[in-house]
Amino acid sequence: MDTNKNSYTIIYTIVMVAVVATILAVVSLGLKDRQETNIKVEKQMYILNCDGLASDAKTVSDRNGYVQGEFGKYIKEALIVNAQGEVLESFTDNIGDCQAFTLSTKDQFDIMRKIDAETDAAKKEELVKSLRLPVFICDNPDGEKHYILSGYGAGLWGPIWTYIAVKQNGKIAGALFDHESETPGLGGEIVTEKFYSQFADKEVVAGGQTVPVKIVKGGKADAQANEVNAISGATITSTAVQTMINNWVEYYKPYIMNLSE
Repeated sequence: MDTNKNSYTIIYTIVMVAVVATILAVVSLGLKDRQETNIKVEKQMYILNCDGLASDAKTVSDRNGYVQGEFGKYIKEALIVNAQGEVLESFTDNIGDCQAFTLSTKDQFDIMRKIDAETDAAKKEELVKSLRLPVFICDNPDGEKHYILSGYGAGLWGPIWTYIAVKQNGKIAGALFDHESETPGLGGEIVTEKFYSQFADKEVVAGGQTVPVKIVKGGKADAQANEVNAISGATITSTAVQTMINNWVEYYKPYIMNLSE
C-alpha cells in the first residue's frame, strides 16, 4: 500500500483508534472490580469515621482490608426506614452490599425537593410515603448503640453530604461532611475536624420535636443554644449544611423518637 495516499492515512487512523479503544476497554474492565471496591470502602469509612471509628485508615498498609474489618466489627445492622419511623427492611448479613448501603441518598433528596415544591396535599403525602431512609446501627466501643443517619444536599457549587451518628437520647455522637466541588479553603472546610467536631452533643430531637442545629457567623456560637460556628467566608455552604441536616432530621424524626421509647 502506498503510504503517501490519503487512504493509507485514513485506514491507519481507524486501526489505531480501534486498537486504543480496545486497550482502554480492557483496562477499564480490569479495574472495574477494584474501583467498585474502593467506592464501597470509601462509604464504609465515612460511616465509621462519623462515629469516631477507623481513625487509622490513612496509616495502615492495607487500607481496604482494615476498613472492611472495622465495618464488620462495629456495624451490626442496617435498616431502611420510612418517614413514619417504620422499619421497612433490616439487614444483618453482608451489610456492605445490602440495599440500605446501596440506597441512593441523592434520589431521596430529589424526592424531598419534589415534596417541597408540591402544592397538592394528597400528592405531597404520597411523596413523603415513598421516601426510603438508610440507618446503620453501630455497636460503639463506648458501650452504646449509635444510629448513623445519612444526608444529602446542595452546596454552593455542587452536592454536599453527611453521615451523623445519633444516640438514643437524640443527641449527636459525631458527624462527618464532604462535598463534590466546594471552594478549597472556604466551603471546602466542611471536611475539617475543626468544623465537624462542633456537632458532637448537639440535639436533633428532644421532647418529641426536632431541635434545629443553627450555624452562626462571626464565631459567636452558643453551644447551649444548639449552635455551631460557620466557616469564615463560606456563609452559603455553611447555611447549606444547616439546611441539609435539619431537612433530613425532620424526616428521620419519627424513627429517632422511637429509639427512646
